[in-house]
Parts: sequence; structure tokens; C-alpha cells
Amino acid sequence: MKRTLLTLFTLLLLAPAKADEGMWLPSLIAHRIGDMRAKGFRLTADDIYSINKASMKDAVVLFGGGCTGELISAEGLLLTNHHCGYDAIQSHSSVEHDYLTHGFWARAREEELPNKGLNVKFLVRMEEVTDRMAAGETAEEIVRQAEAEGRGYKARVEQMYYGNQQFLFVYQQFDDVRLVAAPPSSIGKFGGDTDNWIWPRHTGDFSVFRVYAGPDNQPAAYSPDNIPYRPRRHFAVSTKGVEEGDFTMIYGFPGNTQQYILSDVVKYIAETSDPMKIAIRTRRLGIIAEAQASDPALRICYAAKHATIANAWKKWQGEVLGIDRLGTYAKKLETERRFAEATGDGEVLQELKKEFARALPYYYTRELLAETLLTLAYGYTAEEKADPIFAEREAAERALYRQAFEEYAARNTLLPTIAEVAAGIEQAGSPAAYADRIFELAVADPKAEELTALKKGIAALHTRIVDELGTKSLRNFNSARMNELYARYVEGLRRWAAAEKREGAMFPDANLTLRVAYGKVAGYEYADGEYHKPLTTLDGIIAKDNPEIYDYDIPQSLRDLHATKDYGRWGVEIDGRRTVPVCFLATNHTTGGNSGSPILNARGELVGINFDRTWRSTMSDIEFDPTICRNIAVDIRYVLMVIDRIGGAGYLLDEMTLR
Repeated sequence: MKRTLLTLFTLLLLAPAKADEGMWLPSLIAHRIGDMRAKGFRLTADDIYSINKASMKDAVVLFGGGCTGELISAEGLLLTNHHCGYDAIQSHSSVEHDYLTHGFWARAREEELPNKGLNVKFLVRMEEVTDRMAAGETAEEIVRQAEAEGRGYKARVEQMYYGNQQFLFVYQQFDDVRLVAAPPSSIGKFGGDTDNWIWPRHTGDFSVFRVYAGPDNQPAAYSPDNIPYRPRRHFAVSTKGVEEGDFTMIYGFPGNTQQYILSDVVKYIAETSDPMKIAIRTRRLGIIAEAQASDPALRICYAAKHATIANAWKKWQGEVLGIDRLGTYAKKLETERRFAEATGDGEVLQELKKEFARALPYYYTRELLAETLLTLAYGYTAEEKADPIFAEREAAERALYRQAFEEYAARNTLLPTIAEVAAGIEQAGSPAAYADRIFELAVADPKAEELTALKKGIAALHTRIVDELGTKSLRNFNSARMNELYARYVEGLRRWAAAEKREGAMFPDANLTLRVAYGKVAGYEYADGEYHKPLTTLDGIIAKDNPEIYDYDIPQSLRDLHATKDYGRWGVEIDGRRTVPVCFLATNHTTGGNSGSPILNARGELVGINFDRTWRSTMSDIEFDPTICRNIAVDIRYVLMVIDRIGGAGYLLDEMTLR
């Protein structure tokens, strides 16, 4: 039975992919290489992933636990997105040294800034351990053995296809990662929240770091004596650029997709979950934006928080629109009907729907907690309170406490409320008055008995939710029982696909493990008669430039470059004008976690850095539409020009392999 299933899974992996959909496991990429080569790829599966020789995987890192980065020199130089490095850039910024506004450029290795708590992980290897676990080995035993193999090794076992297969991922973690360069936010975050998820896009979303190691090139805690890490592989950088139709490949760590969820879950996301979260975050963002507008120090203080909240807030809006436009709910219903008819296993769907209905109040309450009461600190450190800006922060923090408690009280309709919260609101007279009391305790006495009791009450409700669902992993609206049923359902879907020889190989949902996605540079029809070209240029930045708006107030040096057209080697002729490419679109299947991923050409050279999707693509976590789903990348030529001509850090280019 096991051999039959594995053979079936292999056949499915060999099936042709539907358009450019899919996030493929690198160790199994040999099954996709024929399709990749048919679409223009010129290298081999071993060039992408190998444990016997240096391969592309050795130039890709999990950056900071939630983004991707790529090595571009033999001396540990690393590129990722500006928004991925945002926390680090903010942590070094002040009103006197505002690196967010003005950028940061180290002029020598000694000026590169260390970042406490920031690490990168290289994938050493991945291997299937389904048989080992079936034979009785536990995930903990497998992980313990793997981590003993090398210094800095971190390992975890991840399920694929809802538990039908298990894979071990072994990483080597480096903890000395230093900031080398960051453009001004008016380049790295150009357009701010207004342009986020939008095309045309003109954002130079990149930052530069360097990985350091001990004298033996192994992981080491930060020390002035550490030396730049010498990677097994780094990417060559293409200065030729891309054109519409060119092959592209993304190699990164996509965080989470939900391709195989029930129609019931799609309905919940579109009609309940996303609208609730959008409404709550709209109010939070208003409070933070008002504080930022009142004081430059508060703008810096809340910059990373505002960006983080706004990113998902806008994504969810596009997701709801996309689900509605595609009719995803109706499609799921039809798939379920056909599945039951073809396989005779309608029972698994009935059981899944029954379990989802039971679990729904717990999902909703967990999401509500995450958007309200769990966003609060419930205490401020002595260091925070000693900061001169804290007095300015207090009004905004108080407002955020009020907003959290008011939203929780108004929307907590599916489970009994937290007893301490209910009693506190009743005693205080209103959620706002109770929030004021809790905020004042958080400032004056974080160990106060009432505050401690409240935190215990919140934790107790969270524990109850986890106990009821039987799992701590709530990313895909699941429970322990649903996981069992989904394993059976997804296995059935794969058997059905194989039996009907249907197009569209089934890839495992993203789970922050290294994946390959591939496609091509392509525009799309945004609306009837409105075609969006796949390339933007510096001319578009100048058209949006507005000194009166922070997010559009570009550096004067960029205006001067455009005026003189003195672009040097980075200038190109497009439609009869001399300019610089800024961003491009491609059909690669991406999601959160792919931020910072290298975009590679057919020869495996770096041509861009992935940083976003178009707004009408954000439903691709649930349903991928090849006609309109596009990822957005910053063109590597713009990155190089900004480093060279704006940052005056051309010496960094000397480290790179430019082709």
C-alpha cells in the first residue's frame, strides 16, 4: 500500500503543471525539470538542489524567520527586501540618525551594524522521513539526531499534503548578521501603503546585509573578531535585464497557502474572517497614523508596526475581492460534488464540514484575540519608560488599549468572554474605562495583581481553544480531527487527479520551507481594454514624486540623475527614451515569506528581488488564476544603480559577479 501511494505521488509530481502555478520541493525538482526546460530553463536539477556539490540552495537563506535572502558575493554579502530589514533599520534609527528617512551606507566593514536577535538559516538538506516515522521514530528523535550533526544546526520535521508525507529540514543558523546598506524609505518604501500591492509599482524594495562567521567559517555569536562568511555558492548578477516572455524562477521560503480547504472555509474567510480583521485594523492604523503625523520621533517609533499591520490589512481586502471575482466558493462546492461522485467518499466531506462547524467559534475567537487583546504589551520596561519619547507615546498607547478592548467586547459573540474582562468592564462601566485602568497599571505596575489575573484569563482562553482544536498550529483553520480527515481527503484528491489524468499537479501547501516556483515575465489585462505592461521605469517615479508627501518625496540626487540622464551603465533605451528599469511583473506563484526571494533567469543569474503581488493576486493563497496572478520584483539594475549612484557605495559592486 505504501509503495503504491508513493508511486502514485511520484506520477502526480510528473504531471504537467497548470500554467505557472506551483511551489515545488527542491529535492524533488527533477520531476519538474522537463517542464522548466520546455519553458526556457537552461540548467539541471542538480544545479538547483544538491547535497553532494554546491548548488543554488546554498545561496538562499531564511532571513529573520519570515523572509528570504540571497548571497551575492563570496564574502557573505546578502540582499533581501527593505521591508524585511525594516525592523533592523528602525532599531538603528533616531531623530539624529534617521536611517529610515535618509538611508544608511556603510563605507567600510567596520561601519556595518550588528543586529541583536537577527539570524539567517541555510538549508543543509531535506529528506523524506515518512517511512522512519511509520516505523516508530518520533519527530523529536529525528530532529535531535540531525541537530547533533553540525555546529549551529537547527532541524524540524514538516508535514506535506496534510500528513501523507513527512520531510526533515536541516538548517545551519548564523547569528551575526550586520546591516550594510539601506536606501532611503522614499526609495525602499516608495509609495508606502498607497502603492502597496498595486501595479504599476516603483519601489526599490531592497536592503543589504552581511553574514559573519567565526575564523573557521562556522556559526559564531557576534564578535568584532568574526569574519565575513564564505558561502558554498553565491548568485551571479545579470546586468542584461529581462523582457516580456523571459523565463523566471523564484527560490525562497513561501509561508502559507491554503489550496485544498473546504468551500465552508472559503465562505468563512470571505464573509467573516477577513472583513472582521480589516475593520479592526482600519481603526488601529488610524490611531497609529495620527500619532506618526504629530511627531517625527513617533513616526520612527511606530514605522515598523504600522507597516506590518497595513500589509496584511490591504492584502485581505484584495483577497476578498479576488475570491468574489473568481467565484471560488462555488468552484469549491462543485469540486466537492464531483469528488464525492467520482470517488464514492462523500463521507469524508460530510465529516470535514461537521468538524469545521464545531471548530468555527474557536477559530473566530482566536482570530479576534490575535487582533485585539493579544496585540497589547500589558507592561512597559524601565528602558522604554526612560526613553524621552515615551511621554509622547502615552496618548497613542492608551488609544490602542481602548480600541482593543472595545473591539473585543463588541465582537466576542461566539464563545463566553474572558471572566476577568467581563468583570472589569462591568466594574469600570465601559470597555474604554476598563482599558484606561489596564493601561495605567501596565505603565505603573506591570506586576499588579489585576493585570496578572487578566493575562492569566487571556492565556486560559487561548489554552481552551488549543485544547478544543487539539492543535497549536491554527494557520489553515484546522483541528486535530480535521487534520486526520484532510489527510484522507487530499489523498483522495490526488488519486482522483491521477485516475482522470487531469492537468494540474498537486503541490504541497506552503509552510515556510524552501520551494521553487517558475514562470515568465508577463503583463496582464487588468480590466476590459486596460493592459498592464510588465516593466516600470524611473520616469514613473518622477511622475509620482511629491515633496509634500513623505512616501513620495524622493531624494534630490534621484531627481538630478533623471534630469541629467547620467545613468552610466545602468541606463537603457525604452520606447526611444533613456531611462532605468525599476520593477517588473512575472507569473511566479508566491506568497508571504517569498519577500526577498531571488528572481533568477534561465541561466540561474539574479535579475530581481521579489517583494509583492498585485492586489488582484492576493487570493492566490487559496486559488491561483494564471490570467491575472502576478508577483512584483524590483529590477536588479535599479538596485545596482541606487547602490552605485545614490548611495555612493559602488565598492560593494566590486564584490559581486556581474554578468
